[in-house]
Amino acid sequence: MSMAAATSGSDRLVVAISSRALFDLDAEHRVFLDSGIDAYTAYQIAHEDEVLGPGIAFPLVQKLLRLNQRGRDLPSVEVILLSRNSGNTGLRIFNSIEHYGLDIVRAAFTNGAPPYQYIEPFGAHLFLSANTEDVRAALEAGYAAATILPSQPSQQSHPELRIAFDGDAVLFSDEAERVSHEEGLERFHETERAYAEQPLSGGPFKRVLETLHRIQAAFPSEQSPIRTALVTARSAPAHKRVILTLRHWGVRLDEALFLGGRDKGPFLAAFGADIFFDDQRKNAESASRYVPTGHVPHGVANR
Repeated sequence: MSMAAATSGSDRLVVAISSRALFDLDAEHRVFLDSGIDAYTAYQIAHEDEVLGPGIAFPLVQKLLRLNQRGRDLPSVEVILLSRNSGNTGLRIFNSIEHYGLDIVRAAFTNGAPPYQYIEPFGAHLFLSANTEDVRAALEAGYAAATILPSQPSQQSHPELRIAFDGDAVLFSDEAERVSHEEGLERFHETERAYAEQPLSGGPFKRVLETLHRIQAAFPSEQSPIRTALVTARSAPAHKRVILTLRHWGVRLDEALFLGGRDKGPFLAAFGADIFFDDQRKNAESASRYVPTGHVPHGVANR
């Protein structure tokens, strides 16, 4: 996977985001769907000086960029824009970025072409988009990516950035989830008990977690500006393999919630997640009623 070369040797976290995840472009997208690209272009140019409203991922981006205010010698965060807009229609987006004072200076406007091919040259660890096709293409190319769902903002306000992950097919590979899907829950628990000492393979978000861990490591644990959580449907005895895998990787997760199939939404609300990533669409849609959520269309649950 080419991503390793892009991220090695740097503690910087680079997040690529689409314009529809960053800003509320629902009305503009309807113009495109109903009337085509020429009407959309005319609409964007006519409204060029009107500031776009915040999108689902806007508060997340604000918190990510705020991490850079912690000191020049600390690991930094960069947010870049990957957009299917053209440079012409993208001017309104950059005008809105400037209005909100977001420190986003790099962008790729692809004029309708899939933008994922620019993830590697920008050295991005994570791609967030409202376009599921683009997200799937990024995942298939070996990058962490998620479709930002229409979501409720988190009702909990915390100064630190709070990110929650599902386990199987997100942080870990889908090897265990395949057993559950194909052979049933009882067989899943049997195999997880038998292989408890064998670390799980990494999933698409392993490198994201490792990069977050490197940023956290620059701070005393009680002063870290980032807090992470594992929120999984697993329960005992399947918890042991997860804990030992994370220990084997040498990465930090601040909280681990083993819910045994309980609805994740209320727990994510209590944690105050700024974003939650899950591979199962129904779980992601349920969670989106409580916190901003990204669906990761990866693994056996999405085949």
